[in-house]
Amino acid sequence: MRVVDASGKQLGILDTKEALNLAYDQGLDLVEVAPQADPPVCKIMDYGKYVYQQQKKAQEAKKKQVQVQLKEVKLRPKTDDHDLNTKMNHIRRFLTKGDRCKVSIFFRGREVIHKHQGEEMLKYIIEELEDIAKIEQGPKFEGKNMFVIFAPKAAKSAKK
Repeated sequence: MRVVDASGKQLGILDTKEALNLAYDQGLDLVEVAPQADPPVCKIMDYGKYVYQQQKKAQEAKKKQVQVQLKEVKLRPKTDDHDLNTKMNHIRRFLTKGDRCKVSIFFRGREVIHKHQGEEMLKYIIEELEDIAKIEQGPKFEGKNMFVIFAPKAAKSAKK
């Protein structure tokens, strides 16, 4: 097997026992880096330190990662204007923080007959949020629910 020293210097092709003894003398581990190579490549290194450094890199990458959540606001077709404006403020807050928002209007019992009220409400919400949001998924009617999904227009600036 081809052996590489801890400093990156190639020691050449050595026998397995010879490479293990060399690593043991230095107080390090012999790690197989490229088993598919001909001959296989092994490196003398502190394996515990290597694993620790990989974990730290993964943690740093995870810290810098921004997770966008899908927030949901539920309404009914008979929701009053004041309550609707309060919900609109919540939606605006979610969108300015950079999160996506799902606005659902759910119908109970015979309210399904009057789905035009829900459509009008969604049209009103879409018009009010045109300045800060784009429609990710248009108004859809599934079962007893009607919904639309908004995404922030300036998602890059909102995340920062």
